[in-house]
Amino acid sequence: MALNPDDFTCPLPIMEYDTIQLAHGSGGRLSARLIESMFLPRFGNETLNKLEDQALLDLPAGRLAFTTDSFVVDPIFFPGGDIGDLAVNGTVNDICMSGATPLYLSTAFIIEEGLPMADLHRILLSMEKAAAAAGVRIVTGDTKVVDRGSCDKIFINTSGLGLVPESVAISAANLKAGDKVIVSGTIADHGMAILTSRKGLSFQSRVKSDTAALNGLVMAMLAVSTSIHAMRDPTRGGLATTLNEFAASSKVGIVLDEGAVPVRPEVRGACEVLGIDPLYVANEGKLVAVVADKDAEAMLGKMRTHPLGADAAIIGEVTGANPGLVTMRTAFGAERIIDMPVGEQLPRIC
Repeated sequence: MALNPDDFTCPLPIMEYDTIQLAHGSGGRLSARLIESMFLPRFGNETLNKLEDQALLDLPAGRLAFTTDSFVVDPIFFPGGDIGDLAVNGTVNDICMSGATPLYLSTAFIIEEGLPMADLHRILLSMEKAAAAAGVRIVTGDTKVVDRGSCDKIFINTSGLGLVPESVAISAANLKAGDKVIVSGTIADHGMAILTSRKGLSFQSRVKSDTAALNGLVMAMLAVSTSIHAMRDPTRGGLATTLNEFAASSKVGIVLDEGAVPVRPEVRGACEVLGIDPLYVANEGKLVAVVADKDAEAMLGKMRTHPLGADAAIIGEVTGANPGLVTMRTAFGAERIIDMPVGEQLPRIC
């Protein structure tokens, strides 16, 4: 579930300036003051507090999952979340889609001169709460300040490490004919929340981002079966892009049932107004998994007991026909091709 920094209170530290100054990135007194007053109170732990140029970590034996990502979303605050919890959740999700348990994150901030301290504080509070909810520690980081106009308010880069269980081997190349395709909930929530915020559109029900860390849901799924064939969070390019990548990697076909794909009414309405297919819209708190037919119903039942999988649905199946092709069976019995998008449909949604 999306985290709301308004759910808890933490007063803005008393700072010499109300906005970010170039000197906050100089490595001098103001830099030290920013780190000590804004960052360490939010992320502090025995590793980060040493303020070394690297984090020395005690890692369990086994395979590690490692990922990196950058977040440039516009606007930086949106219904259901902000760039801070998005950065944490997005990185956690990239790790756990391999079946790994996320352990550690790094964060680097590129901040535009003039960003209000209150906005930075709000973002850090959001990141703190998201990291705590996901059970990960931020152990190293960096802060840079650039001239006005050199970036758009704030960009965040994150990297993450996680431990992969020995028995798990999840890959887009593992799909087999007869497998079922399961999505963990309604699609297109995040992308449409961003787009409607930019356009200033008003709907009867407000469209909210689905940003959330999915590692708890993944753990519940692995308790049913460690033989999940493929799994991914369908972010940029949406569900359609992810499934096309699966089909291409495994050289199989995928057939979806149009009526089975869950979309919130307010999201569907926004998509219709803007002429956008929800299959191509980004998600930030959903996953799509491909599992053996024998495991599908048990997996679906388990997912529905988790708050982030309550609306999970089996939406299609893998076929040996039409390798590399994703198609959709419509309500009228026809079948249409779901191709990869051409170009960037919704820029800067994450």
